[in-house]
Amino acid sequence: MQNMLTIISNALCRITGRNVGAQTVSEGARVVVSRSFADFTPQATFDIKKCDLHRLEDGPPLKAELTRDQGLQYYRTMQTVRRMELKADQLYKQKIIRGFCHLYDGQEACAAGIEAAITPSDHLITAYRAHGYTFTRGVAIKEILAELTGRKGGVAKGKGGSMHMYAPHFYGGNGIVGAQVPLGAGIALACQYQGNNQICVTLYGDGAANQGQLFESFNMAALWKLPCIFICENNKYGMGTSVERASASTDYYKRGDYIPGIRVDGMDVLCVREATKFAADHCRSGKGPIIMELQTYRYHGHSMSDPGVSYRTREEIQEVRSKSDPISMLKERMLSHNMASVEEFKEIDIEIRKEVEDAAQFATSDPEPPLEELCNHIFYNSPPLEVRGTHPWAKLKSIS
Repeated sequence: MQNMLTIISNALCRITGRNVGAQTVSEGARVVVSRSFADFTPQATFDIKKCDLHRLEDGPPLKAELTRDQGLQYYRTMQTVRRMELKADQLYKQKIIRGFCHLYDGQEACAAGIEAAITPSDHLITAYRAHGYTFTRGVAIKEILAELTGRKGGVAKGKGGSMHMYAPHFYGGNGIVGAQVPLGAGIALACQYQGNNQICVTLYGDGAANQGQLFESFNMAALWKLPCIFICENNKYGMGTSVERASASTDYYKRGDYIPGIRVDGMDVLCVREATKFAADHCRSGKGPIIMELQTYRYHGHSMSDPGVSYRTREEIQEVRSKSDPISMLKERMLSHNMASVEEFKEIDIEIRKEVEDAAQFATSDPEPPLEELCNHIFYNSPPLEVRGTHPWAKLKSIS
């Protein structure tokens, strides 16, 4: 009887959409829910870190409003990216994922905060640490993991791998260091030309910040007042070299010289959101480009082939994890302001883990693309062409 009452209780809670903390069920099947949505604070205002400014009189606000729904969504986004990347780490170590693989765990506040401040119709292009943005741009976890394992169900049909994933208004990760920056300027030029009030978010790392093509892109973007947010995700180490050893100036937000810039705490999703809103408004108002430096940190090495502890200490990594983790920071803020319960976060965590496990199961059981598809989709819409194989007489047909 008690089991049946528990089932009824759980079902009613799901139907009413109420959060269940402690609950009691009487013999008369009357459900008493200890905490409903009304028990939680629907909205709160938080102090956020002041941004450093370059060529700007005013910057992003020092306070950020957060609704309960927004907070839970940001938490779910960041936790999903974290779990997905940890699963990719596991699959790589099992030699199911091969080749290059650059993980994003630790930097989740950057992706979640940027996406919270722009619209799905805005454009985004990034470097090869691209799994997080592939997810926030709408690609399912199973399609991302299947791409990593080289399966037919991958977002690029198993042919792109870790660096080459795409979605509407998302122009993928780019493996050539810094090459996405002029591409992003070109996308912003198209937005300006079409007059659609859209912007392009162009991301690069501190390791790419000394590339000459960045400064060529900055110059054109400033001349033509392109609606482009150039964002340097400064995770302190380009490959295995600290920023102090690689750059004469580590003030990456000032590197545009004649372009305004802001330096942001990239571990705080609310800081990133408010700064991106400010930058997006700047671009949409016709003032031209702006540069953002997000000070963040990657927990893994540069790639899976880099243990990540030869040029920094384990203690340094642990200190960042304990003091500045973006997921823990948001969770603690919401708990301290009674915006959610511990049980609610646990429930979200369980759902995400199951979703990632199911995606991993798909990514390891889905078949690899057959050989006859090797040359397909070389061009978007051209007629089929013959591609010579390893023998001059062996030819494959392409299908667009």
